[in-house]
This record gives sequence, structure tokens and C-alpha cells, in this order.
Amino acid sequence: MSNPFLEDWSTPFGIPPFDRIEAGHFKPAFDQAIEEWRAEIEGIATEAAPPSFANTIEAMECAGQRLDRVAAVFFNLCSADTSPELQAIEAEIAPILARHSAEINMDARLFAKVDALYENRLNLALSAEQDRVLTLYHEGFVRAGARLDTAGRTRMTEIMGRLATLGAAFSKNLLADEADLELLMADRADLAGLPESLIDAAAKAAEDRGKPGHYAITASRSSIEPFLQFADRRDLREAAWRGFTGRGEARAETATAGIISETMALRQERARLLGFDTFAHYKLDNQMAKAPENVAALLERVWERASASANRERDKLQNFAAEEGGNFAIEPWDWPYYAEKIRKRDLDLDDAEVKPYLQLDRMIEAAFHTANRLFGLSFQALPDAPRHHPDARVWEVTDRDGAHRGIFIGDYFARSSKRSGAWMSGFRDQHKLSGDRRPIVVNTMNFSKPAAGGTALLTFDDARTLFHEFGHGLHGLMSDVTYPRIAGTSVARDFVELPSQLYEHWLMEPSLLRQFARHADTGEAIPDALLDKVRRAQTFDKGAETVQYLASALVDLELHRSEIADDFDPMAFERMTLERIGMPAGLAMRHRTPHFAHVFSGDGYSSGYYSYMWSEVMDADAFGAFEEAGDAFDPATASSLADHIYSAGGRQDPEEAYIAFRGRGPEPDALLRRRGLLDTAA
Repeated sequence: MSNPFLEDWSTPFGIPPFDRIEAGHFKPAFDQAIEEWRAEIEGIATEAAPPSFANTIEAMECAGQRLDRVAAVFFNLCSADTSPELQAIEAEIAPILARHSAEINMDARLFAKVDALYENRLNLALSAEQDRVLTLYHEGFVRAGARLDTAGRTRMTEIMGRLATLGAAFSKNLLADEADLELLMADRADLAGLPESLIDAAAKAAEDRGKPGHYAITASRSSIEPFLQFADRRDLREAAWRGFTGRGEARAETATAGIISETMALRQERARLLGFDTFAHYKLDNQMAKAPENVAALLERVWERASASANRERDKLQNFAAEEGGNFAIEPWDWPYYAEKIRKRDLDLDDAEVKPYLQLDRMIEAAFHTANRLFGLSFQALPDAPRHHPDARVWEVTDRDGAHRGIFIGDYFARSSKRSGAWMSGFRDQHKLSGDRRPIVVNTMNFSKPAAGGTALLTFDDARTLFHEFGHGLHGLMSDVTYPRIAGTSVARDFVELPSQLYEHWLMEPSLLRQFARHADTGEAIPDALLDKVRRAQTFDKGAETVQYLASALVDLELHRSEIADDFDPMAFERMTLERIGMPAGLAMRHRTPHFAHVFSGDGYSSGYYSYMWSEVMDADAFGAFEEAGDAFDPATASSLADHIYSAGGRQDPEEAYIAFRGRGPEPDALLRRRGLLDTAA
């Protein structure tokens, strides 16, 4: 059988030939790619010549290119358009890849070569970029367990394989819950209070699920959150909320507690094998934060102000509900509903009034326009290019001089084969080591899809998500480094959110919104009066929003810096932690433990969910450079931002990169000021 992964691709710009790729191609392709990778690594390990940067580091950087290609397509599909066939392959291949990676990173022969180069690096006449790559390789080997004895290396390999299996199982269970989750309504009267755009989206969701004539609220945040915000039926709001927050817990066949418990025990064992007290100490050792204590200090400082603000916000909601005859305590399914009512009363702002101005296509144009003004990038649609799903859109990205920069793919609509949330990934990373390889970057989101012929409208939070993920996308597209190890978003976890969160600031630029926020029916620009209300609303209910995020970040941190006993109960631990920190009544975590995919689908954000706030300290401060210049598109500031942040990848220490752009370290008060918490008494 012809297998596209074992052939050269003649597609435009090397985009994967999705129309030819079938599930049956992956396993044979993985098998051959792994064997090729093994042979390449064996050749490096047994090279008779003395180790050099070229025959060791550069050789490892070039190894495994076929595997990179197969894995990029496979894991993107597993997240964005999965199937039972792909899930079965993932369950089989994830531990194999993890074990092979662990074996390479603990290969004593390879480590001896890397260690010798590292110890002699001052005499090797390396460039700054080469020195950084060598340092990261050495650190990677040590942190993987290269210095362990034989028994330790064997056990570490077992642990990494098992963790990969558990991560795949967690993702599978969560996706099953999300695919099945729906609040189905047959009577339009049940949708009282909802704007027409959400009613239309609910009708489309039900039709897509084979239930025409009904209305479905699904696991997509673009569906569930506005329902909680507008639905008059309190019992239905509660049902929707309980279904959404019960993912990974409500059904025995998809429960994740056992997966989480075993994962936590194995992470603890992994950290102790490497000489760390806890997994949090291990994970943070090479991040900007350096230690759990530093993370806790930031989170707890903000928690004091945010929780005090949230308690006052709850009292306002409670009084409002009582005035309307509500004889009940505010619960999490009430908070968005009454907050929306108070916002409308106090700020004369209704989300339903704003949404018609936020057309998806126009917001995509706004994100592109911002990138053009800041960085000179242009985006040309490629309607006939291969794509992984019919909903996906493809653009060629070019520089100021018209030179090809990369490919950007946007996959915006929710579907049952896609995991929830929003993320940036890629089918190919940038580097210059083996030719000038240009990136293929993907933004994946879960916005509600309109009915045929309808216009996709976004909430303001949706639009912010679009800008956030596009900021990540630019980090990948603008990457300009030689080595794959430091390309694009290959930076410290608590630095990687800086480019994305910083990009959100431009969404609020009045000139941009006047140009692109245009009414779906009339084409009129958003009125200045409405725009002013939107701007004033940015700190409304910010205490509650901050508390929901912080609760998740603190539970994640405490999970990973605590002793994990044999009878560990993750749900009991969650309840105990929330009680200890004083979780305000009426609020819930943004991501509860049983469905915390950031932390348990893999270990990318384990002990690292704090990174959004750590990066927000920087992004709030960084945008100040444009404010000080008096122009949100100041050319000199934008050029510095491109050079030191967006195009630099991981070629220098992140703290040094930030200082190179800003001229100093970030000022933490910028975060509190942005969230309207600076003057909030704890």
C-alpha cells in the first residue's frame, strides 16, 4: 500500500497531503521512522571521531526528521479530528515513543559525548546560539536521568512509558465525556433569555448531532458560557454547569481519578529519582520561576486581592438576586447570569449588543492587520491547499519584501472529534540547519459554528482567545533561528505565554475595533459609545475571573509539591486545597482536577498552570513600552519586540530576552493594575 509518509511530498509549500492520509498509514510509518531514528542515533553514539558540535549536537538535531513529520500530523489529528482508529493507535504508540525518547536521553554513550563538549565549551569557539543549544542538550540529558545508574535508567524508562499511556487514556476519557455532553432542549421556551445568535448555534449543534428540531448546549466554552450568562431557567443553568464541570468524574467508565492518582505517584517517583523533593521542584528548576515557593508567593499575593474583590462582587450579586425575588444563595451557575445583569445595569452593556460586531472573519482580518502593522507580515488565502478538515482555512504568510515566511492554518469551529479548548500547534517547525525550513503553524479553537449561510459571531472572550492563539502562532511563524531545539515556542513554559497574552492588548485598540468590529447586518462600525463601554467593562467582575484561574493554578501547584500517598484521592485533595485557601462561595475552579487537560493529558503544564499569570506580569509591563512611545504600533518598539521576543525562539535565557526588549525586568504591579486589583484591599 502506498504510504504518503514514506514518500516525498509535492504539495504546495510541503503541506501534508491530507487527502491521501488514512489511519492505516500511521503505524507502518511510525515503525519505519522509529527504526530510522534508532539507526541515526546509533551512528552518532558509535562515531569514532572525537565528539564535536557538528558530529554530536548538529547530528542529533538532524536525526528523526521522518518521525517528526509523522508525529506532527498524527498528534494534531488526535487533538483536532480524532477517531476510534486514531485513539487506538495513540494508546499503542504513545508509550513506545516515550520509552524510545527516554532511552536516547539516558544513553551513556551519547551523554559522555555531550558532557565532554559541555565541559569544554569555552574552548570550542561556539556562537551564542550554539552555546545555548549545547547547554540545553546537556541540561536535557541530566534532567532525563542520564546520570542515573543502570537500575535507575531502566526504571525511568518504564515510568516515562507508563506516563505516556496514562496521558493518552486521560485524553480519551475526557474527549468521550465532551463528545457525549449535551443539554438537549426541544421547546424553544427553554431558551428564554438567550440571544438569537446562541439559539441558532444551539439549533445547529443539535442538527449536527442528528437531532434536528432540537437545541443543544455542548461542552464548547463558546456554547456553555453564554448559556450560563443569559439563560433565564435556573434549573437548566444548573444542569449545564454540572454536566460541564463533571467531565472526567460523573461516569464510572470515563472517570479519571485513578489515572490522576497513578500519574501523580509516578511523577513523584520520577522527581525523586532525579534528586528533587517533589515534582514541582523538578519541573520549575529550569523555568523562570526556579522554585515552587516563588510561584506560590506571586499567586498568593494576587489571591488576597482577588478573593477580597470576588467576595464583594458576590455580595452585589446576592443583593441583586434578592431584589428580583431570588430566595437562594448564589451558586456557580448563577454567577455569570447575575453578573451579566449587573453589568447591563451599571455599565449599560449587554454582551448580546456587542456580539453582532464581532464577526469571526473580521476578527481574523483584525489579527492579520495587526501583524502587518507591527511586523510587516501579509496573509494570502490558499483556498485549494490541502487541509486536515473541511472547516480549516489555509493562508500563505509573507514578509515585507514578499518572501515566503510560512503557512498559517486556522481551525475555528467546535466538533465532537476535537478536544475542547484552544491551542497553537504546528505541522512543521522553522530552522535553518538542513536548508531554510519554513513553519506550518496551526491555531485550533472551538467556536460555535453557525447554521448554513449564517455568520459566525464571537463573544468578546472568543475574540480575545483568537488574538491570544494568534500571538502563539506568530511566535512560531516569525521564528528565525538555526537550530530546531530552540525554534518558535521552544522556550520556558512560564515565558511561552508572553507573546500570546501580549498580543491580546491590540484587540482593545480603538482604531482597530472601529475598522474591523462591524455589524453583521448593517456593516456599521461599532459606535464609540459602545466601544467605550466595552473598554470600561474589562475590569468588571475581574475578581471572580482571577479567583477561578488562581484556584486552578494553586491546586495544580499544591498537587505537585505535596506528598503523594498510596491511597491518594485527587478529588478530596482538590476540596481540601480550596477550603484551605478560602475559595469564595459561589465560584468554582476554571479547570477542575478530573478534566484538567493542561496538567494530565501530558505534563506540559503540570506544576505550570501558573505560567499564564507569570507571563501576564511580563505582558502587562511589556505593552507599557508601546504606551510610553505614545503609539500602539510604534515601529521602533515593534522592531525590538520582533527581534528579542517573537523571532528569537529560545536562543537566550528568557529573563535576558525580556530585559533586552524592555531594558529592565517587569514590574509586578502592572498585572494588578491591568486587572483592576491594585487598589483592592485584601
